Amino acid sequence: MWAVRRPPARSDRRPPPPFNAPAARRLRAALGLDPDHVAHALRASYDLPYVTPALVAAWERGNASPSHPELAALAGVLWCSPGELIGRPRTLREHRVARGLAPEDVAHTVGHELHAYLRMEETGQWRGTERQTAVLTRMLGLSLADVIAVTGREERLADLLRDAVTTRWQAYVRPVSKIAPLERRLLEEVLHRLHQDYQGHRAATLSWGGGPTDAADPGRAFLTHVVDHFWQTVTAEAGPEQV
Repeated sequence: MWAVRRPPARSDRRPPPPFNAPAARRLRAALGLDPDHVAHALRASYDLPYVTPALVAAWERGNASPSHPELAALAGVLWCSPGELIGRPRTLREHRVARGLAPEDVAHTVGHELHAYLRMEETGQWRGTERQTAVLTRMLGLSLADVIAVTGREERLADLLRDAVTTRWQAYVRPVSKIAPLERRLLEEVLHRLHQDYQGHRAATLSWGGGPTDAADPGRAFLTHVVDHFWQTVTAEAGPEQV
């Protein structure tokens, strides 16, 4: 029986991409392969000598995640694109990998020196011009929510949304629109809805006798995930094309 061994130290120190374990399992089964076949192919064809059937099974159970090079190799074995094995991309690098693009291709197309582009991937901060951002958006198929995330503005959006739902939401329509340029009427409806939802959570907490430090405080949980609630509400109000 193979045992999962820690891979040897590698120069790749990046966090692993969000792995879609059910997709990997489904694609493997569709090819009529078992974890032994996949592990053998990764060792023999992709120079990953440490990969065992148990490690492949751990990936598919969600107990471990393949690194960027491992995911690219696994996609080759399963005859799919890396994007089919990635969960919802969160970062600029993950969006690029999901599209199966090399950093050189993205850098050249958007008009950045490669070292500058790679630095943006490392820091998670996109520094392109408006034109370069538009090119990146088309090339990577980014939604508005994705663009805000990869350009480093999501935390600012979260701060504004938290203030909007806990105070007077009307005062935050314009500041929010500068980050998420949605139609004003839609933003008003969304912020009003979020404000009502948050106040409803707070009222429920008070009726249970929970205090502000209560670990089960649904109001606090709402604020923690306020950006997700924002985009979900935008989708509910206007459809997925707005997100």
